[in-house]
Amino acid sequence: MVLIGGDPGIGKSTLLLQVLNKLGEAGCKVLYVSGEESARQIRLRADRLSVGSQNLLVATENSLERIIDDVGKLKPEILVVDSVQTVFSTELQSAPGSISQVREATGRLMHLSKKTGVSTFLIGHVTKEGAIAGPRVLEHMVDTVLYFEGDQGHPYRILRAVKNRFGSTNEIGVFEMRSSGLEEVINPSELFLAERPLDVPGSVVVSSLEGSRPILVELQALVSPASFGVPRRTTIGVDYNRVSLLIAVLEKKAGLNLPGQDIFVNVAGGVRIEEPGVDLGIVSAVASSFLDKPISSKAMVVGEVGLAGEIRGVSQVEVRIKEAAKLGFELCLLPKNNLERLHEKLPLELIGVGTVSEALDKLLP
Repeated sequence: MVLIGGDPGIGKSTLLLQVLNKLGEAGCKVLYVSGEESARQIRLRADRLSVGSQNLLVATENSLERIIDDVGKLKPEILVVDSVQTVFSTELQSAPGSISQVREATGRLMHLSKKTGVSTFLIGHVTKEGAIAGPRVLEHMVDTVLYFEGDQGHPYRILRAVKNRFGSTNEIGVFEMRSSGLEEVINPSELFLAERPLDVPGSVVVSSLEGSRPILVELQALVSPASFGVPRRTTIGVDYNRVSLLIAVLEKKAGLNLPGQDIFVNVAGGVRIEEPGVDLGIVSAVASSFLDKPISSKAMVVGEVGLAGEIRGVSQVEVRIKEAAKLGFELCLLPKNNLERLHEKLPLELIGVGTVSEALDKLLP
C-alpha cells in the first residue's frame, strides 16, 4: 500500500500512468481508477504520453463499494486510486474528502490490498503546508509514503520516500517534465549547474545530500542597501529561519555590517534544500555578494555552521567530493573535522576550515 502526495498539477497522475504502462507492457494486469477525470480526459493524456498497453484498464468511479467490486471482478495485480480524497462510502453520511470518508476509504482499500495481494497506490492531495491532506493516520496505515516535489516554474521533479516498511528511504528519483511525460535525469548535478554564471559575486556551488545521493546545486545571494527602514530577507529553496540565523552569525563572528542590507537567497533550478550541510554555502554566497568578491567557479563548499561561528562536520563527505570531481571542480572547502577523518586519496584540492572567518579568508582573499 503506497501513498503518493504532491502539489496540484505537479505530475502525480502522469507519473503513475507511465508506471502502469511499463508494468502493463511487462505483463501485469493493472487498473487505474480516477475520481477526478473522465475517461476521455485520461485518454487524451495517455495519447500524449504514448501510453497504450492492453493490460492497462481504466475506470472512472467515486464509490468505494463499486471500486472494491471492480477489483473483485477484474482481479488486477496493481490498483491505482486517483485520488483517495474523491472516494466515498455510501455507509457514511459525511461528504467526500472529509476525515471520516478518507479514513474509511483508506482502511477498506488497505484491507483489500492485504487480503488479495493487490499492490495499491493512493494519490493524496496536500495542504498549503505541503503535508498530505486529512489525518496523519493515513501515513501510519500505509506501507510507503512518497512525496512528489518540484516547482511548477521549473521542469524538474523529485520523488522522495519519507516512509518505507520494506526498504530504505535514502533514495530519491529525479525527473524532468516534458511534453511527452516524465523522463529520468541521469545526472541531476550536471543539469542544475548547466546555466551557472562563472566568477560572479554571490554565486557558489554546494553539495546537498538527498537520501544517499549527492546533488550539486548553485546557491545565489544578492545583498544590496535597504531602500526603506526595515531591510528585507527573502529566501527561495532554503529555510528562512536558517538563513536569518546564519546572517546573525556573519554579523557577530565575521564582522560584516549587514543590518541595513536587503538580503535575497535563492537555490537555482527550483530545488528545495533542507540539509544543514549547505550552511557554509549560504554564508559564503552572502559574504561574496556583500563584499562584491567572486568565489572561484572551480570551488565547491560544504559544511554546517554553528552559532559560535564554528564549521561542523557533515556526513558522507567522500561521495560529495567524488561527485564534484566528476563535474570538473578542482577545490573543495570542507570542515576540518571531515578532512582529518578522510582515509583515501581524493582527486581534489581539499581545504579544511574550522570557523566562518577562516572559511571567508580562504574563499574571498
